[in-house]
Amino acid sequence: MIITVFLEGFLISLGLLTAIGPQNAYVLRQGLKRRHVFAVTATTFISDTLMICLGILSAEIALKQSPLLATILGWSGVLFLLWFALSSAKRALKPEAIDHDIIDQSAGAAAGQGVKVAILHALAFAWLNPWAYVDTMALLGGVSIKYPFGEGKISFLLGSIVASGIWFSGLAIGATKAAPLFAQKKTWQILDTLITIIMLVISVTLIGHLL
Repeated sequence: MIITVFLEGFLISLGLLTAIGPQNAYVLRQGLKRRHVFAVTATTFISDTLMICLGILSAEIALKQSPLLATILGWSGVLFLLWFALSSAKRALKPEAIDHDIIDQSAGAAAGQGVKVAILHALAFAWLNPWAYVDTMALLGGVSIKYPFGEGKISFLLGSIVASGIWFSGLAIGATKAAPLFAQKKTWQILDTLITIIMLVISVTLIGHLL
């Protein structure tokens, strides 16, 4: 049971992280350029971990304060899961890729600057993205209400955090191998197809819990 919950948190978090976006492009770029790789990766991972904890903790507070509020949060999670699955399916049909132009442009004013600027840039990508709050509050928080506070919720939380650590460290450390893969539309097509299936399956289990 605990392993299943851990895997659920892991897969949802990984599905959210793999979407094409400026944050992924920036981490890839720093890895390719070998510039402030540890600082940027650590900043991105710690920020993501804090947001995951915030989302799941908020859901736990909502559950204790009001069953109705928790139910609303749960159904919000369902809707977001279904929307994310649909969006992933559309991307799979018309795949895009992180090409060299996107990677080069991702640094913006931080290009060639010192470690402090690189960290601030990483913080901006993490905390100034409104979708990040939707991901953690509506989705991770909404799904986590299935589990009582204790081993279940902690396993879900750890699964989500481990996925973040593996994804961002893999992007940065394996940038020279990852960049050519992510430049291929086929890679994103496969990823988005898998994400669609995962999100649909998890949405069905969450609906079953709410009903």
